[in-house]
Amino acid sequence: MQIPQIRIESQVGKIGLDITKPNQHIEQPQADLSIEQPPAEMVINRQPSRLTIDQTIAKENLDLKSVFKRGDENAQLGYRNLMEYIGKVVQEGAELMMIENGGNPIANHAERALTHDLVFNTGNTPSQNSVKVEYTPSKVDIEWKRNKPNIQVQINRPIHEYIPGRVDIYMEQTPSLKIDFKL
Repeated sequence: MQIPQIRIESQVGKIGLDITKPNQHIEQPQADLSIEQPPAEMVINRQPSRLTIDQTIAKENLDLKSVFKRGDENAQLGYRNLMEYIGKVVQEGAELMMIENGGNPIANHAERALTHDLVFNTGNTPSQNSVKVEYTPSKVDIEWKRNKPNIQVQINRPIHEYIPGRVDIYMEQTPSLKIDFKL
């Protein structure tokens, strides 16, 4: 006995893909930067120091006086001597007016005229603290103004190029089915 047979032959369908990859390019240009720093402004005011040395009293102690000082002292000394002399003459005149009261006023006058007080000066040393020293220190005032920097920035946009990818689908192998009968 023969049994009929069914023969089935099939072929699977295959899909083909044609792929184009996407392409992307990104470029970022650097920013344009400008920096300017103005210099600081500075003003210096300086008052110089001052040193003053006054030796006038020390020189006067050594009898090294100025012409004007010596002239003033001589004028005062002359005035004082004149007043003493006037007082002496007045006193002697009063003694002579009262000669009747006794005594020997003329001999007394002569004796006083012969006695002198002699002064001999070998020179003096300056007294302590006779030189005056004054010192004023210097003063420095510094004024300055700091200027801020000028910064300018220009941002550049990125350059972006994009080519999208693509997929093409096609049938690489078509599906098929064959059915056969054999007796």
